[in-house]
Amino acid sequence: MSWDLVVRQKFSAAHFLEHYQGKCEKMHGHTFEMEVHFRTRELDRSGISVDFGEIKEYLRGLVPDHKVLNEVYDFSPSAENLARYFFEQIKLKYPVIKVMVWESDDAGAAYAEDQ
Repeated sequence: MSWDLVVRQKFSAAHFLEHYQGKCEKMHGHTFEMEVHFRTRELDRSGISVDFGEIKEYLRGLVPDHKVLNEVYDFSPSAENLARYFFEQIKLKYPVIKVMVWESDDAGAAYAEDQ
């Protein structure tokens, strides 16, 4: 028996794609949405597995809101690289199974470790 939980966190940031030819090679911005999927197998006495408020606070501290992502990270901040980076950071504290980074309502990238 297990439960899958999902928490979303939005942030606004600018970036450009290094080593890419096309319109995204120029500085531009997004309202990103990070969607984090967790899997748990136990509930506490109150009937919850992980406190959503605690997770959201952690995620707020993790996202670089209103920053230029190329100045924050030492990697090209594509949606794919951001999803992997956030996964690795969240994994240090929570039972994350997948992180999805949305650049728009209809385009994003997900990262999960191979089983």
